Amino acid sequence: MPKSSKKKKEKAVDFSKAKLKLGKSKQLPSNAVDTSFKARSIALPTQSIAVEKDATLPTTRRKQSFDDLVSLMKHYNANTRKDAILSFRELFELHPGIVESSMTILLGSCVRLIGDEDAGVRKTLLSFFSWLLPLVSKEDLIPHVPLLILFTTSAQTHIFPEIRIDAVRFLDLFLELVPENVVDNWIQGNPGHGKRVLEGYLGILNAGTKYGDTEGEVKATSTASVVLSSQSKLVVLKSLSAFLTHAVSRQLRPSNHTTSNLDQAAVPLPTWFLSPSFRSARSFNAYERLFRSESVDCQPQLDAKHSYNDFICIPDFATGPLATAWSLDDLSGLSLAQTESLTHPNSNTCSLIHLARTLYSTLLASYLDCAPIVFSPSANPPEAELNLLTVTARIMRTLYGSILQDRFSLSLGEEETLCDEISTLLSYMTGYFPFRPARREIKVEHAFQDLNVIYCELTALLVLVSFRRPSGDILYKARFPSSRSHASTSHIKHEGKLALQASLVRTYVTRLLLGEDDSGAQISRPLIPTMYIALLPTIWALLNQPKESHTWSEGEAPTDTVLSAMLDHAIRTTSNSSVKALTVEFVARILLLETETDYCGYFDVRNTGEQEKFQKWILHLPRTLWEIGPHNLAASETVIKSLLRLLQRGSIMIKHEEIIGLQTRLIPFFMITHPVRGRLPGPFTKIPTSSLLIRRLAVDLVVTILSVSPRSEGEDRENLMIAVGSAVSGTLEEGYWQQLVRATGLS
Repeated sequence: MPKSSKKKKEKAVDFSKAKLKLGKSKQLPSNAVDTSFKARSIALPTQSIAVEKDATLPTTRRKQSFDDLVSLMKHYNANTRKDAILSFRELFELHPGIVESSMTILLGSCVRLIGDEDAGVRKTLLSFFSWLLPLVSKEDLIPHVPLLILFTTSAQTHIFPEIRIDAVRFLDLFLELVPENVVDNWIQGNPGHGKRVLEGYLGILNAGTKYGDTEGEVKATSTASVVLSSQSKLVVLKSLSAFLTHAVSRQLRPSNHTTSNLDQAAVPLPTWFLSPSFRSARSFNAYERLFRSESVDCQPQLDAKHSYNDFICIPDFATGPLATAWSLDDLSGLSLAQTESLTHPNSNTCSLIHLARTLYSTLLASYLDCAPIVFSPSANPPEAELNLLTVTARIMRTLYGSILQDRFSLSLGEEETLCDEISTLLSYMTGYFPFRPARREIKVEHAFQDLNVIYCELTALLVLVSFRRPSGDILYKARFPSSRSHASTSHIKHEGKLALQASLVRTYVTRLLLGEDDSGAQISRPLIPTMYIALLPTIWALLNQPKESHTWSEGEAPTDTVLSAMLDHAIRTTSNSSVKALTVEFVARILLLETETDYCGYFDVRNTGEQEKFQKWILHLPRTLWEIGPHNLAASETVIKSLLRLLQRGSIMIKHEEIIGLQTRLIPFFMITHPVRGRLPGPFTKIPTSSLLIRRLAVDLVVTILSVSPRSEGEDRENLMIAVGSAVSGTLEEGYWQQLVRATGLS
């Protein structure tokens, strides 16, 4: 009986269903077969027993070749991509000879990482480009610029804001290396790199439409939904300021303008602010070319039949524009043919106006956000806010300055709108001007000095625009055919505010030129060329104001004080200063205005009361020329031309005493008489013979002085002629000197 029950239980087990317990897997049947397997692989893409390695192939310390690194640039791991970029630098440092031949493949693989989603990869790539691209010649880099700009502008519109900001950092690098290619076609109708870059800036700032849509309201783009931090906005605005500076300077630079061959780094003196003081553009162009090197033609020998008083170096302004006069037909043709161009702004001006209005609200809001922090009287401002406010003001200066420089292509309504926008910004800045830090700190003081100069520039723009041409001027009638030409000055709103701002600027500029700050101490840094050039429109605006346009308030510097400070600064500036040549040319141009028949400005050098300082400045030029000598050929040329033009045009500041003083002071430039060593050659003999123009201009200057000096001063005349004859002996200028002496009857 028990045995049979046991069998029954065993049979029941075969057909019973096991109960599953929570958390435990189902048991496999006893006859289940495990079919799982594991596999491992080793990738050896370049290793093969059938391929032999080239031992001469350039590799890194980890035996990675250029092709190996290119393949790693597409790796899915961000650290691997970053290591590949670092390995490229290692490879090129070990083997610099392969850089030029590898540029096409290298940049083709690197540009895809400009918009990489990993911040470390983008930072490493930017550092690599900052090291590599300056090593490549500009001619070899330019063909690759379109590819670089294409991927960079694509990254400017990326969905992630941090990628857009890093794209701007790449643009900063390209603007340093190839600015003309980055800003190419930025404002013309044809699409170009510059137009896409500008659209990217506006999109990031939440301030743009498709640039070129000059009609209609400004609408934000889809990539502008993120509010930028102060640091990120600073990166974008700083890059935009550099972009606009290169673009506008390239647009305003005349097509025939070239820098001096003697010094390619020399900063040219701007003269645009003087153009409204001339009755015609033709006269201003002739005046503007007085100091340009390309306007002088050196003839090989003297023509005895046409021995002009200008000698062999005959500038084309003496025989070109001034040689022919305008007829009535020319004048009538001007009034009819040019009316259309004068009353209708060109496309470039329209685009600039649209851009200025597009950015105006963004820039003004940025200034208002930073001003309370930056101008706090209790503490110095944070660096980010200070730089953000400075770059905001710099963009305003660049845009509105470039538009109002060519204000005769604007309509009256557009001009008033632009002036109102500048006046609004200045009204917010006036309460803090002159800007001073809470505590003495060199870096902050420099930034505040830049802000002060920008404030002066914006004020000068309004002052220059406020004084119109006379109502009888042809250009004025063409521009304003309506009855609004009843007065010589235009109506500008808030004239009382402008007068206050001009008085504050006058006092500040006077103290700056005298080398003082508000406390009377020495300023923290001397004027540099860019700052001096930025102050020139302000100085001229203050000098050219009519006497009846304002009354002097207490503590305000009058116009003659500004002129006196300018002359003191020009005399006090040392000869080795980079500003010296600029001061010489500017003062010389101021003196030459009274010799221009078409000059119609209010400033009259004869009524300034500063004749003694002008004459002192003239007499200090020979010493400056002696100190500069061959060390700065461009500055030497400017000094010689200044004296030569003043003498040729009969400046009222050069009288008998000045001629005798120049005659005596020029002798050491050609020959020095030492009490022990005797006669020694002067700086003239050290000027390279390749600089033929300067050497002949110096000879022309001496002959001009001898021609106008009285022959009764026999000893000084004889000493100067002996010095020049000794200096040119055995050179190409010897025959030139002898021809001039015979032609002018000096022998």
